[in-house]
Amino acid sequence: MTAAPGHQARAGAAVRVTSLTVAFDRGKVLDDVSVEIEPGEVVALVGANGAGKSTLMRSLVGIGPRRPGSVAVDGVDVGAASRGELRGVRLRTGMVFQRFCLAGRLSAFQNVLHGGMGRTGPRGWLASTATEAERREAIACLDRVGLAHLADRRASKLSGGEAQRVSIARALMQRPTLILADEPVASLDPAATRGVMELLTGIAREGVTTILALHQLDLARRFTSRVVGLQAGRLKIDSALTSCLDSELERLYPGDGRAVPGAAAEASRPRPAEATA
Repeated sequence: MTAAPGHQARAGAAVRVTSLTVAFDRGKVLDDVSVEIEPGEVVALVGANGAGKSTLMRSLVGIGPRRPGSVAVDGVDVGAASRGELRGVRLRTGMVFQRFCLAGRLSAFQNVLHGGMGRTGPRGWLASTATEAERREAIACLDRVGLAHLADRRASKLSGGEAQRVSIARALMQRPTLILADEPVASLDPAATRGVMELLTGIAREGVTTILALHQLDLARRFTSRVVGLQAGRLKIDSALTSCLDSELERLYPGDGRAVPGAAAEASRPRPAEATA
């Protein structure tokens, strides 16, 4: 295990967090956190509920109170960025959420089309006003996640695994350099979990830096190569997973705040195709 004080700086980091502290009325949520992530790297962000994972992710796109320390994404100092620069960071950052955050009354295609609105403006709201190139790109993003055949299906009619794939396609429509996935498989069954994790790590191999907030430590071991572990807002682990013991990871989850040890093992078992995959 390599703790934060011994972590070596990397040239050209996609994400650089330096001495970041975030506090609310109840106290510090992040406390002097420093971490750097290389372009195209896949990192598991782990820790119990309340450890600061979501706050760290929000800080990368400038959401939250002004704070001591600094955050840089693709070389842009998020805290000191102009409105236009911060907008650029957010446009290049695809967000994937546990609860999908799709417009249920709209089709999968329309939801994906909305991912490009930061570039296209209001015309991307409707297929009828989007350009032909934008419509083709949205279909290509759906095809990338294996759901082009469901382009016309309402989001409310999708299974959990399908809905999460559509949310990933929407993120791809942003043409991201960074994907932040906050517990993206927490509500999915094992087959859908496996498919979504394979999809996200496959996208990362195409050069998109990816940070996955996870509770399932075995998923982290199977699908990522590096772990960043938070406990009570402090950075406790920053290590290659091959160098990190299970006991070190499990200490991040004291008491009842525990990781899920068996999800990936179950997800990796061969099984018949499921509707939620």
